[in-house]
Formats: sequence, structure tokens, C-alpha cells
Amino acid sequence: MIDLNRILLPTDFSEYAKAAQNYAVDLAKKFGAELHLLHVSVDMLAMVPEPGMNFLPPGDYLRDMQKAAKEALSQILPGDTCDGVKIVRDVRLGSPFVEIVRYAKDTDIDLIVIGTHGRTGLAHALMGSTAEKVVRKAPCPVLTVRPDAHQFVLP
Repeated sequence: MIDLNRILLPTDFSEYAKAAQNYAVDLAKKFGAELHLLHVSVDMLAMVPEPGMNFLPPGDYLRDMQKAAKEALSQILPGDTCDGVKIVRDVRLGSPFVEIVRYAKDTDIDLIVIGTHGRTGLAHALMGSTAEKVVRKAPCPVLTVRPDAHQFVLP
């Protein structure tokens, strides 16, 4: 029998992540699992092609970005529980797929439910797919959800 104790829902706060949220919440309810919500912030300055540039945003932009992400994460399923499901929230800084996989290992996640943008062709080649990388590297099963695909939701 499948036993799910901890389900991870990584989110970038997009509509794609919201589509995956329905599955994650319902699975957590059915299995009595904890639902872990994770957002990974990306340090955009680390991606600047000219590291010698003297461009720095005003203030402590990393701290402000983390604070904004925590606030946005608290708005998803507000509170510590949702219909009896314990909610755990975390914000990390780094490469999204690396931090998602690391979090799954660190917290012994049983299932990752992640939304996918469904990019193809040139967009996929240029931008890659966080979901695809998570599927390849995750220490547990991964359920990918496309918002425009067939839904297993009762009307």
C-alpha cells in the first residue's frame, strides 16, 4: 500500500502552480499527509553577465525578496492547517530545481506535486523546465500537472 506522509508543493505563485495545488491538497487530505509549500527565490544578480558591474538594488534586496516570498506563501492556504492537513512553509534561495530536490531529500518528502508550463520547441530549449529537472533528480515520485490537460476533478 502506498503511504504518503509528506507531500511537497513547490510554487512560483503562477497559475501553473495553482493547478498543481488542487492535486496536492486533495492527496494530502486523502492520505492524512503534511503538505509542504516551498518557494525558491532566484538571486538575479548572480545571473548578470557582467559580474564587475556596479549595479546593486537599493537596500538589502535579497532580504526584501525573501520577506515578500514568505508573505505570498502565507496567503496560499492561510494558517497552519487546511481541512485537517498540517501545512509547512519554507522559502529558499538558489536554483529552483536544485533547492526543490534538496528540500525533498532533507525533509524526507514522499511525493512532489509540481505544475508545469508545458513549454515546447525553442522556449523549452532556451528556458528549460524546472519540472523536468525535478522529475529526473528527485528522490521520490513526482506528479506533474499541466493546467490545460485532462483533470481528474469531479465537477
